[in-house]
Amino acid sequence: MKTIPIWEKANLTLEEAAAYSGIGINKLRELTNEKNCDFVLWVGNKRLIKRRKFD
Repeated sequence: MKTIPIWEKANLTLEEAAAYSGIGINKLRELTNEKNCDFVLWVGNKRLIKRRKFD
């Protein structure tokens, strides 16, 4: 199975976003908990970061 590099993915998990940006996981959770956060995608209870908007 081919793995896709982080910089080519459309949506990132919290762990991937932390490695990609250098921001800690707890700070990312704090940022994405806000109602008006436009770079988070909720899939059930799982939050994914929209990489292009996050940049």
